[in-house]
Amino acid sequence: MDLEARASDQDRETTVGRLQQAYADGRLAADEMEQRVERALTAVSQGDLAALLADLPERPGETVTVSTKAGKILRTGQWRVPKVLRIESVYGNPHLDLSEAVIEHAEVTFDLHLKYGSAEILLPPGATADTDGVRCEWGSVASDVPGAPRPGSPHVRVIGEVGYGKVRVRYRGARRRRWFTRGGGS
Repeated sequence: MDLEARASDQDRETTVGRLQQAYADGRLAADEMEQRVERALTAVSQGDLAALLADLPERPGETVTVSTKAGKILRTGQWRVPKVLRIESVYGNPHLDLSEAVIEHAEVTFDLHLKYGSAEILLPPGATADTDGVRCEWGSVASDVPGAPRPGSPHVRVIGEVGYGKVRVRYRGARRRRWFTRGGGS
């Protein structure tokens, strides 16, 4: 994280949510929580926000790692999306469908480490995804959704390494494009 980078409204909201949860967990007194929330709402940089959370532990379940050598990684339906989902796979093809998922965070990160597999990520309407953090050796990355976050909509950051596969991000129900069409001429 670049501590000098300017904080967005979404970053501020996420920090406020963490502070409120810390208060609910008994980690902050009411007056301290109020002071930190006020500072979070006026924060300018990522560093300002990080300082407000530095002494608070990560919540359990915010980072989940799923590993497989050749098995299937499939998440569909009403599954809970963690803040960070790290997928380590040698031959698997992860399929992550967020169209009905429970997304508690404004921004989630998928950290992909795929040797020979390909990943497909399906988003609900209006969600956005930034795939600039994916490094490919012999693979490819294709995203059919906007990359910039939108206020009030989930945003997915996709990062990691892909060896000999591809990463595809699209909306559920979006049709795959074919390189040919049947029938009629011009």
